[in-house]
Amino acid sequence: MKILMVCLGNICRSPLAEGILKDKANKLQLNWQIDSAGTGGYHIGEPPHYLSQKVAKENGIDISSQQCRQFIKEDILLFDKIYAMDMNNYYNIKQITKELWNENKVELLLNELYPNQNKEVPDPWYGDEKDYYFVYDLIDKACDAILNNFKKEIT
Repeated sequence: MKILMVCLGNICRSPLAEGILKDKANKLQLNWQIDSAGTGGYHIGEPPHYLSQKVAKENGIDISSQQCRQFIKEDILLFDKIYAMDMNNYYNIKQITKELWNENKVELLLNELYPNQNKEVPDPWYGDEKDYYFVYDLIDKACDAILNNFKKEIT
């Protein structure tokens, strides 16, 4: 399984989602490839936001070696599932992929927890430290749901 987590800058939410799901998949010995990207090119090559790193580390996950990258059109071909953190990024993915768009591959991350409700993971960028903890918790629960839903599909 190849999964891509996408937010705007690939600096706060999607690096957390990548790190959390990788950690959970590794603990279950799943041979999954998990990556993250941003629809905007603001932070290419930079590590995740220091508060994303801090919150992840406090939960036993090291995301410090990740580097921000921009979502590219071909990502839709390379990944089995692409999770957008919010509707703006969902539409950005659709716009970037153009004729390659595949609505069966792309959905909002929180739809794994709240099917068809289109709830968004809030962007903690302009918030404070407590917002990063809140976002971590949301993403952590969504990643548990991904794994539970995957188990249901294969049984």
